[in-house]
Amino acid sequence: MAKKPPAANTGRGRTDGNGINDGSGRFGAGNEEGAAWSIFGYLISGLIIWGGIGLGLDHWLHTHFIALIGLLLGAGSSLYLVWLRFVRR
Repeated sequence: MAKKPPAANTGRGRTDGNGINDGSGRFGAGNEEGAAWSIFGYLISGLIIWGGIGLGLDHWLHTHFIALIGLLLGAGSSLYLVWLRFVRR
């Protein structure tokens, strides 16, 4: 199969040379609405995943404080991932 030429960089977002994530799509890296939904998804998923792990551990160990630790860990890790993806360049 013939290799495709690299996609032209339009200056919006990042590209990997194959046209993936080049910012031209509706939710591309250059789209502000897509970035806002990505940030929202990072924040909510971190709280749900780590909060759920904390709730599970609370139920298993018969405690009442691990869920709070899980929520704080989820919020902190989500904010760190948002910083890595969207702020740091």
